[in-house]
Amino acid sequence: MNLNRPDLTQVGIDVRNYIEALEAEVKRLQGKDRKKVTAVSPDEPPTTQNLITVTADGVAKRTPRHLYPCQKRSGMGIFDLDTPETDPPIILCLADEADIFLVFTNFGRAFRLPVTILPATPVRSKGESLAEKLNLRPQEKVIAVLPSDVGDYVALVSERGWVQRVRKNYLGKGLLPGMSFHNIKNGGFLTGACWSAAEEDLLIVTRAGKGIRFAGRLIHSQGNLGLRVDVDDTTVGITAVSENSDVFIIGHDGKGSIRMMSGFRANKAPGAGGKVVLKTECLIAAITVQTNAELFIIAQSGKIIRFQASEVPPKEGVVQGVNCMTLRNDIVSAVTTYTPLS
Repeated sequence: MNLNRPDLTQVGIDVRNYIEALEAEVKRLQGKDRKKVTAVSPDEPPTTQNLITVTADGVAKRTPRHLYPCQKRSGMGIFDLDTPETDPPIILCLADEADIFLVFTNFGRAFRLPVTILPATPVRSKGESLAEKLNLRPQEKVIAVLPSDVGDYVALVSERGWVQRVRKNYLGKGLLPGMSFHNIKNGGFLTGACWSAAEEDLLIVTRAGKGIRFAGRLIHSQGNLGLRVDVDDTTVGITAVSENSDVFIIGHDGKGSIRMMSGFRANKAPGAGGKVVLKTECLIAAITVQTNAELFIIAQSGKIIRFQASEVPPKEGVVQGVNCMTLRNDIVSAVTTYTPLS
């Protein structure tokens, strides 16, 4: 409906002042709403770093990072990968277009692929089948996409908490496509992977919001039990940490927290039961973040939000978390982080 402002010259001064005050308040509120969706850095220069999005069925795309506006925490985000409701996005990863990325499947197989194997696309667009490019086997799913060569080891975790470390040199240029690094007899299918330095600790988290932290050097060369997982629970992720690390943890409902590892004591050995890391009905992911980091969170509908990690208050103890993404009949499905060069 188009409404024109009527002539108020014949209206009493008190009524006119009241109407003008209402108009000013509406204008102020409209400006406040726009700030929620306007990029914090609208003049961000073009970058060669790309956000890679992958769905449950292995459909993937890449989009330059600067095309995603940086919003305020708890916004609704914008639509990213355009996929059917039956194939939600489950993985986010940032990598430069000149780089190689590593793909790990639930069977424990690994692949090295150039980022450019995926065509660059706008934010709202359809992807291509990464699963077909990899010739995945029946029931085989992509569970992790990592930038290549950014640590000493890649740590892998299975559904029932089995953990192992793969040396960097095994994942280099000599990697045979589809080489397997996990036996599903050891704790079931893989659920997560992360890079780690030789002396870093590892934090494993489960869907029920429990976790364990222990020194990575304690892992046997052939792997061992890292976390004793309850029968009705399963692991959902693994991340490398130290005593001074901060870990962003988020549940399916969009509520997240930054847990300070100074308040989450490391176990003397792997293989024990977990402690609560976040009060949630369903934990989705845990990822180590830097002080000046940005977070990218995507929901099953394909909506994605980018905001400053500093907007999430760090906590040493267990909390329910703050609202990081506004959801309407939707749930969070993946998260990744980006740290600007200082």
